[in-house]
Amino acid sequence: MPNPTVAQDLENIYSAVSGREWPKKSTVVITGCGGFLGYYLTQFLVRYAQQLGILKVIGLDTFLLGQPQWLKLLVDEFPAILDLRQFDVSRDDIAAITGADRANLIIHAASIASPTFYRQYPVETIDANIWGLRRLLDFYRRTGELKGMLFFSSSEIYGDPQSQFIPTDEEYRGNVSCHGPRACYDEAKRFGETLCWVYSQQFGMPITVARPFNNYGPGMRIGDRRLPADFAKAVIEGRDITILSDGTPTRTFCYVSDAITGYLLCLVHGQYDYFNIGIEKPEIKVRDLAGIYQEAGREIFGYTGKVLFKESEDPQYLTDNPNRRCPVIAKARKKLGYDPKVSVEEGVRRYLRFLKSEGVS
Repeated sequence: MPNPTVAQDLENIYSAVSGREWPKKSTVVITGCGGFLGYYLTQFLVRYAQQLGILKVIGLDTFLLGQPQWLKLLVDEFPAILDLRQFDVSRDDIAAITGADRANLIIHAASIASPTFYRQYPVETIDANIWGLRRLLDFYRRTGELKGMLFFSSSEIYGDPQSQFIPTDEEYRGNVSCHGPRACYDEAKRFGETLCWVYSQQFGMPITVARPFNNYGPGMRIGDRRLPADFAKAVIEGRDITILSDGTPTRTFCYVSDAITGYLLCLVHGQYDYFNIGIEKPEIKVRDLAGIYQEAGREIFGYTGKVLFKESEDPQYLTDNPNRRCPVIAKARKKLGYDPKVSVEEGVRRYLRFLKSEGVS
């Protein structure tokens, strides 16, 4: 059984998406099933398979950063539904996987998303988002089974928008460098979107693109090296929270259950489109997020640490890091019925309660 926090989140997700039309007797392929977003996507699709008419979930991942224990347990619990494979979508032959040719819902979430790690694996990041995507597109345009395909792009395709383009809607074309430490991720996502558009236009494929905005919550490893994980790690270890900037960059932070709801609505949208998936307010400073972790940490862990500001020893740590990130989600509200509800204060509490109940240290 899932963690109580996760179980409640999955129930909330189901309530939000169950009224949509799902293809009957579906096989779902999800690449990157072992990652942060895969944690909820895979569990939801497997645990609610009967209600959604899903016969099989094929989970694919290179496990470059390790195979999580929760996936092994999920296979043990649902061996008839979840087919788990160590698989490199940019190199391996998906036609060799039994049942993959019958899949009618495809989620391409395979990509490193943490700047710390995609800087360590830039080629692998490019491969997953471009060559892996291309191989999936070529395979599924020929099967005749496809009802919906979701490509995970990123809000990073916008780069560092000028102030007049914040909040940022989907039609902003971006302020992105094709050089530098973040380019392998940002530009791979941008070109991935181009591939999706071309294949939708030329072959009529029902591809929907999601652009995540700063998701966090259960499933994000505390060693992920993104801010929500770093702050959680400091709280759990009883250390001061260290911010490697002056703390003034701003973000909106979208709790994972709200985000997953949006991604599933994209998956069954059944036609080409592209959507910001996040939460539009509050746009808060990084130092304010640290304060929320302090307060929630005191409540849940008895945390007494301070917030410190330092400079990173990595001279490129803040290179091309956007100063502000805030989405316009009116399009997703109107076309998908997307309606995020979890405040950042409640989301942080849920994340920390999850980590405490899991005994993470």
